[in-house]
Amino acid sequence: MSISSTFSSMTEDEKYQRFMERIEAGEKIEADDWMPEEYRIALIKLISMHGISEIMGALPEKEWVPKAPSLKRKLGIMAKVQDEMGHGQLLLRVAEDLMKPLGKNREHIMQDLFSGDLKFHNVFHMEAPTWGDAGLIGWLVDGAAIISQTNMLNASYGPYARALQRICAEEVFHAAHGESIILALAEGTEEQKAMIQDAIDRWWPALLMFFGPASAETTGSSKQDITIKYKIRKKTNEELRQQFFDKYIPRMLALGLRLPDPTMYYDKDQEKWVYQQPDWNEFKKIIKNEGPKSKARLRLREIAYENNSWVREALKPDSVAV
Repeated sequence: MSISSTFSSMTEDEKYQRFMERIEAGEKIEADDWMPEEYRIALIKLISMHGISEIMGALPEKEWVPKAPSLKRKLGIMAKVQDEMGHGQLLLRVAEDLMKPLGKNREHIMQDLFSGDLKFHNVFHMEAPTWGDAGLIGWLVDGAAIISQTNMLNASYGPYARALQRICAEEVFHAAHGESIILALAEGTEEQKAMIQDAIDRWWPALLMFFGPASAETTGSSKQDITIKYKIRKKTNEELRQQFFDKYIPRMLALGLRLPDPTMYYDKDQEKWVYQQPDWNEFKKIIKNEGPKSKARLRLREIAYENNSWVREALKPDSVAV
């Protein structure tokens, strides 16, 4: 007997119990499988935000395509921008399949972005005024993204887990691209070294906020707990942040860079980094599109969406000539 037919004869409580048993057993949930509404909504919010963040995340580096210091760097950053847009499209397809039973599609995702109902990642509201910023985005922002995304490589939702396999593989190249820029600057002039430090000083609060608050008390959101409950992810926000510190602080110090937080240290007894908490009220403002570049990047995305409306119209089934 198929899973679908088995579920159809069950009560809602029995369906939920069976669903949780499947998750605990490590089975993958597919788009047409029965799932609790809480699970579906959590996935839609997570994957839509992830997909939109990939697209919005291409914009800070897009600004550097015409200004890259060499043809090699220009080609590298162009390829990276193209990859990020591709990741966004892949993830929005995954989100769209989850939305179909709710009568929604990708058009609703974009309208939610423009209205402010759908958030994009806090780091992509930041300015990128120097080539050091372009390198830092690849090195530390993409490095943080790899840590966050590999935490979900074995997500209980099959289509998302499979999409992440491809995305994480490409993000490794993006991080290497950013590290290459940073190493070149670190081996350069004093002015170039100072450019890296300046970028790190400006991006540090955003990097601390990257993984989200340690607890729901900060934002009033229990999304972290829900995604762990349903085995969409494994580690908490704070565990991911500590993993980021463990990997990148030694690398920063090896390059002679200064930690922006002079009070930060590693507590051997607790086996964790102790650091000054960022301003989580500022985090709330940023994700409400009140960051340094929020309005400009949203408007750029909206203009592109409006200018390409003819493509969407032409691709509608009733618009294609027979």
